[in-house]
Amino acid sequence: MFHVKLPGYDAIARQAGEHLVTHRVELPRKVVERPIRQVVQRLLMALLVLVVTALIVYAEHDGYTDNSDNSVDLLDAFYYATVTLSTTGYGDITPVSDGARLTNILVITPLRVLFLIILVGTTLEVLTERTREEWRLNRWRSTVRDHTVVIGFGTKGRSAVQTVLATGLKKEQVVVVDPSAKAVDAATAEGFAGVVGDATRSDVLKRAEVHKARQIIVAPQRDDTAVLVTLTARQLNRGAKIVATAREEENAPLLKQSGADAVITSASAAGRLLGLSVLSPAAGMVMEDLIQQGSGLDLVERPVVKAEVGRGPREVDDLVVSVVRGHRVLGYDDPAIGTLQSADRLITIVRATPGTQVTPDIRPIPRA
Repeated sequence: MFHVKLPGYDAIARQAGEHLVTHRVELPRKVVERPIRQVVQRLLMALLVLVVTALIVYAEHDGYTDNSDNSVDLLDAFYYATVTLSTTGYGDITPVSDGARLTNILVITPLRVLFLIILVGTTLEVLTERTREEWRLNRWRSTVRDHTVVIGFGTKGRSAVQTVLATGLKKEQVVVVDPSAKAVDAATAEGFAGVVGDATRSDVLKRAEVHKARQIIVAPQRDDTAVLVTLTARQLNRGAKIVATAREEENAPLLKQSGADAVITSASAAGRLLGLSVLSPAAGMVMEDLIQQGSGLDLVERPVVKAEVGRGPREVDDLVVSVVRGHRVLGYDDPAIGTLQSADRLITIVRATPGTQVTPDIRPIPRA
């Protein structure tokens, strides 16, 4: 069974607990109060209306008559308020004076309507909310495409999301998939759409609209999970760019064979950065600067412009690090480059400009 809800939505269907995987789509929205708190508030409001009505009746008790003893005390006033507001109306206590009847018309009747609205308001709100959520979900499914799917919202997944956002990608174009409901709740609270479920299953990835995604970031906690997720994602989407992370370097070839376009080995990458910082703190600072997208220096992949065709990599105004030719990545000093061709792409180091967005032809290099 699939449960559906939208961003910022409180997870109210967690009866089974974290250990049972529930598949549902969550889209970001404003945080609402918890249902129990709403019910308590409405009950208190209803009780207040009841008390106010009873006091009004008791204040004019001389204008009422009781079939049993012809007098109305405080208990009778509360009894009359209860049966009147609930529209039961036994008729044993009735207003007989003109003032009491006028009070019933101008005061008691509006309070009765208010009392009923308070009692049925919770039910109506739930039905309205379900309809609204279903409409939003269908609308999201019909419009989302060329988006980024992030599988795993741990430390690596969060960092990857922040990096792609720094390039100008909108939060509406990011979908997070994670088996933990808490992780998805955190993602939707930040404005991302989320899917709770096991990403190794194709039905879960389909709910994230993976088949329409432009790029997929695979960042689960385990390498074997990353391999299965990559295989499933590549089967559903042959054209998407898939970047995966591995804890162990020996698992990187498996991820590439599974369909990943690029594999980042987190443990070895962090270790190399630590070793570089020990040997040269300044070089470590430069590498850290390059890793942080949107500040200082950035690594950018861009196409060769018309004026650069026929030139060498060192003759380009930007600082060229590598040349991408077909499926090969050639160093700037590789003799095989010769001169730049119109189909080549350049990997350059540029000064980051805060607030600028990356165009589709100019994209940042994936970070570790």
